[in-house]
Amino acid sequence: MAESILDQLGGEPALRRLVNRFYDLVETDPRGENLMRLHFRGHGLAHVREEQFAFLSGFLGGRRYYEEKHGNMEVRLMHSHVPIALEDAESWLTLMDQAITDEGHTGPHVERMRAAFRRVAMILVNDLREWGLPADKTAP
Repeated sequence: MAESILDQLGGEPALRRLVNRFYDLVETDPRGENLMRLHFRGHGLAHVREEQFAFLSGFLGGRRYYEEKHGNMEVRLMHSHVPIALEDAESWLTLMDQAITDEGHTGPHVERMRAAFRRVAMILVNDLREWGLPADKTAP
């Protein structure tokens, strides 16, 4: 059986470090400002650090903690309460890319992970007009 991306990253300890580095960046990097605001529409960053770890564990081929707790891993359902612009998705990807680099992850498995993150991030971009917000003219 082929090693999962999670195994190739270094298992759960490496994933936890990656998630924590990502949210440290969200909290301190100016590019994370709107992401912080979006997260505070929910339960805040402490909560989302754990939920992100739980989701990514299963998403990257490890134990599906998020599904065990919530019964699904449907990313659109998870984010249905959040207006997500293309700029927000790009900020998430940029900061996650920085966290991946900061943690020293490289290789083909990391490129597959980045590609998967991009696909999911673009799926989450929604019609801001439904939220009573100006339409994002850069949205796909």
